[in-house]
Amino acid sequence: MKNTSLCSLALAIMVAGVFWYSEALGYEEVDVRNGGSITGTVWLNGPIPEPRVFPLVLYPFGPFCKKVSDGKGHIVLEEFIVETGGALQDAVVAVQHVERGKTFPVIKSEFVVEDCMFHPADVPDSEQFTVNKDGKLRHAHPLVSVMENHRAISVVNRDPVIHNSQIFQSERGNIILNFPLPVSTEPRGGVVNFERGRRISQMICGMHEFMQSWGFMVDNPYYAKTKKDGEFAINDLPPGTYRVVAWHPHLKPIEREVTVPANGRVSIAFDFDSRQVVRPSYESQEQFRVGPEAHPHDHLESCEAPYC
Repeated sequence: MKNTSLCSLALAIMVAGVFWYSEALGYEEVDVRNGGSITGTVWLNGPIPEPRVFPLVLYPFGPFCKKVSDGKGHIVLEEFIVETGGALQDAVVAVQHVERGKTFPVIKSEFVVEDCMFHPADVPDSEQFTVNKDGKLRHAHPLVSVMENHRAISVVNRDPVIHNSQIFQSERGNIILNFPLPVSTEPRGGVVNFERGRRISQMICGMHEFMQSWGFMVDNPYYAKTKKDGEFAINDLPPGTYRVVAWHPHLKPIEREVTVPANGRVSIAFDFDSRQVVRPSYESQEQFRVGPEAHPHDHLESCEAPYC
């Protein structure tokens, strides 16, 4: 069984390499001279959308996930991390249709499951949790990753309970990849094959809806993901006029046209409006995914002591 799993993943990676080679012919790596830069900030204007709340008692092995809970039996999924002034974290900014430019390193879509959350494998454990001003431990959910189409994705389940990975092509709403995540040190996964022109993916655990991770597809190395200050920088771009897109989950992408001068820098700002946030109907909620009023005899905050 062990050898079969490893062989299957190896075959998936080989197939992905064939797809990637055929598409990568559209991008040529060259020595960039007199390159310019695009810098700027991504903003979210308006009230910050409320976090989504998931009562743990509704999910298999829910009590095990209490480390990432609020201590009252709920998983609080913060999808919009906004600093003072409206700076938006975890937005992807990418230059479109670049045919020639700097080296394009392989983007590895490797994840681990730990404490009932998907984490990029290259994110150190020390960055998964932070301490709030009140001294409480806060889970820093890695919401967004940058991905390449026709590349293999792998997930290792470090939790002592089983999970499942479902990858959606969000612009069409259909599942393009689905694989189980048993308790194992071996990677599971497959190849993510998006339709041409589609760029947004969402990975969800089929057993725990709050386990979510989003991805944005790129086909060249000129991209960036914003940090807490909302700022980004894209360097070594050949002089020319380009279309630049900014995206964040639940928001419609914004595109801008910019002209990058030789050895120069152009600055742009992307302003999202929080009132335009659109979640799929199955993800909408007023307070809870399923509110306490729906089950008047169940005390959702009590869970199964001593877990909550």
